[in-house]
Amino acid sequence: MELEGIYKSADSETCSKGNERELDRDEDIDANKYQNLSQTEARAQNQRGLTGRSKCVVLSTVCFGLMCSLLVVAVIVLHIKLMEEREIHATLMLQTSSRYQTEKDQLQNSFSSLSQKKLELETRVKDLTAEKSQLQRHFDSLSQKKLELETRVSDLTAEKSQFQNSSNSLNQKKLELENELRKLSEQAIGCLVASNKEMSWSDSRKYCRDRGGDLVIIKSEKKQRCISSFIKEMVWIGLTDIQKEGNMTWVDNSPLKQGFWEKNEPNDAGGKEDCIELNPGKTVLNNWNDIPCSDKRKCVCEI
Repeated sequence: MELEGIYKSADSETCSKGNERELDRDEDIDANKYQNLSQTEARAQNQRGLTGRSKCVVLSTVCFGLMCSLLVVAVIVLHIKLMEEREIHATLMLQTSSRYQTEKDQLQNSFSSLSQKKLELETRVKDLTAEKSQLQRHFDSLSQKKLELETRVSDLTAEKSQFQNSSNSLNQKKLELENELRKLSEQAIGCLVASNKEMSWSDSRKYCRDRGGDLVIIKSEKKQRCISSFIKEMVWIGLTDIQKEGNMTWVDNSPLKQGFWEKNEPNDAGGKEDCIELNPGKTVLNNWNDIPCSDKRKCVCEI
């Protein structure tokens, strides 16, 4: 409505100024004509001028009305366009507001989800921190135990070295004592030779005879103890009842007077046990046992 008033004022001023200029021009023309014409002609011309001016005023009025009508139409069209633009702008604003609200809701949901995840992660971090602290304490404890064990191992290694040295010393002394015992045995009972190969009783006797002796004969407790301490595994001795069951005789055909039998031996199990072995793993004075003569044993020869 303000634009419409401005347009009307401008058109009114323009028409008024145009009319004034036309009137001034007509007056100048009339003045010149008055000077050249007679009074009669002047009156006639004046009459015609008045008629022409009336027509000009009418024409100007009509033109002014048309211009005002066009201006009103233009203002109406502009107002309609302005209202359409306002409606479009309002629609766009509404759509933008709706889209903004939707995006805002999405962002709010995302923010809520991220906040929840952040809270979960913080809780997880706290749990992991607690687990880390617990593991660190456990690791420190294990490190301390490891250090203690290493110290203990070092101590045990040193003790082992000491025991090893002591064992070597004892083994050396044992070897020396065994050599000395062998020498004493040889002096007391002659020369004893142990075979390295396991053989039957008859093959063992042949082995001893081939070396100028025979299977060992044990007729005293002293000799029994000496041989039992000398050997390390079961061996044949020169005692058998092959000739007559139950009649034990030595290889020199002398009868058995004192035996050093295991409990419940000899028993001639299966009726085939006729030769005698000495088992150093048994009690020294109870380590004889009868077994089949075909069994394989090492032997002790007395040369």
